[in-house]
Amino acid sequence: MSFDEQSGALVGSASATPARLDAKKIEAAFERSIAEIGKVFVGQYELVEATLIALFCEGNVLIEGVPGLGKTLLVNTLSKVLTCEYRRIQFTPDLMPSDITGNSIYDMKEREFTFNAGPIFTNLLLADEINRAPAKTQSALLEAMQERQVTVDGTTYVLDPPFITIATQNPLEQEGTYPLPEAQLDRFMFNVIVDYLPEDDEVAVVSQTTSYKPADIEPLFHGHDVLRFHEIVRGVPIAEDVVRYAVRLAAASRPHQAETPEFINQWISWGAGLRAAQNLVLGAKAKALLDGRVHVSIEDIRGLAFPTLRHRILVNYRAEAEGIGPEEVIQKLLETVK
Repeated sequence: MSFDEQSGALVGSASATPARLDAKKIEAAFERSIAEIGKVFVGQYELVEATLIALFCEGNVLIEGVPGLGKTLLVNTLSKVLTCEYRRIQFTPDLMPSDITGNSIYDMKEREFTFNAGPIFTNLLLADEINRAPAKTQSALLEAMQERQVTVDGTTYVLDPPFITIATQNPLEQEGTYPLPEAQLDRFMFNVIVDYLPEDDEVAVVSQTTSYKPADIEPLFHGHDVLRFHEIVRGVPIAEDVVRYAVRLAAASRPHQAETPEFINQWISWGAGLRAAQNLVLGAKAKALLDGRVHVSIEDIRGLAFPTLRHRILVNYRAEAEGIGPEEVIQKLLETVK
């Protein structure tokens, strides 16, 4: 059994079940993507895995870290692995919503308004340093990230599938940053924190970027392949008990509910909503396929708890005074929710 590089299809044993073939196809796609990205992007496996899982689920990703850690490089490399349309928007304080969505301009010759589409009309969108722009501009992405459509001057334009937004964000304590509102944060499937590389990986990056030109990235997938991946992921079976665990994990983060742990009432102002459980389940399905399995386990849910919940949990002043952040809360939830 093998993966056909030209057709993108799995070929081999006719006796294998369709579910097993789909799992092998996703697993092979993941491994090949890791290999191509690894030609220019060293380390940060959790970031690469979360980004690919979101890609296979048509989810949006928020990547957070100080400048210079390769956040933009990863997305640029991913755009070369995917042979679909790619746009980058550099968010700045003077960026306007119309610079993202486009606007209507009056055509003197035709005596009518014509719509000039903005850079949001693409398949893979990089919102670089998204928190450098004020909330008014950030909100231009809200409709596109959820409904995959854009409304300008009362007219709605449907975006061509697939549409995925990957945003990078600098730490909020840095100058010139604006916090993203909770409604927009909730539209990101994952929030991945990027930290400094270990010494060996940093040595590899410095050596690689100061020597010869890196190897060319081989395009692997088309837009229709990504759409097929979405269908495969959604078709993965999952037991009700596993879904119930994902729901309970998200619900336990909400303060002042019937079965909320006491530490949540003490530390949390706002907990995870319904999208958190949906993203946990969908991401767990993709994660299972990446491991070559056609069933979802509790460990798949637990393995995605941090990137799925950390941007959906808002700690209060008491937690901040005690040095408690979302990471500590999520860890305690994993220990508490059975």
